[in-house]
Amino acid sequence: MTFLLQGEVAYSDSTGKSGILPEGGVEWMRAGNGVWHTGTPVGDDPKLGFQLWVALPPAEENASPGSIYLDPCQVPQQGPARVLLGSHDGALSGIPAPADMTYLGVKLHAGQRWTYTPNAGQQVAWLAVASGSLGAGERVGAGELVIFADSDQPIEITADDDVAFVIGSAVRHPHDLWLGNYSVHTSKEGLARGEAEIRRLGIALRDEGRFRSAG
Repeated sequence: MTFLLQGEVAYSDSTGKSGILPEGGVEWMRAGNGVWHTGTPVGDDPKLGFQLWVALPPAEENASPGSIYLDPCQVPQQGPARVLLGSHDGALSGIPAPADMTYLGVKLHAGQRWTYTPNAGQQVAWLAVASGSLGAGERVGAGELVIFADSDQPIEITADDDVAFVIGSAVRHPHDLWLGNYSVHTSKEGLARGEAEIRRLGIALRDEGRFRSAG
């Protein structure tokens, strides 16, 4: 999942979709059993964003690939938080991610206080800052990531200055994870199937001349 805070990126993927992901836009790429996609910066302005890999349930990890691209107006907002995945205070993301996780993009002004309460059962939580700095039990600055101790208690956040960050919470994944070069799976066999399909698809795309980077 890609959340673009600044700049624009041109995208194209092997599901047949292409276009421009604008500032504030969201890309959801379900790799499933194998997919190729490219992203090219548009213009010379700096680009800033976050990319999150989500481990899918075993029944979905080798399913057919699919992609969703959302303009900023399609991403629901609740207070200072934009709901990228899951639900928050009654606002629901349009992306069909696993139901046991929440992921928000948040902007606060200097001195602003905000409390994040994870949904029931979501005891794993993390936060990463794009710009500015904040206090969340300790100081967290731009480019830093923190992982909170397991808990479903509210997280109190205070902005030191104007700050942009992402925060997420989830139910702990019940499976051991196998990490590959392009994907994450819940079994060695699932990873092998997925990476084999990525290699096959990459060769086919290269032979068709569709993606110069494939192969």
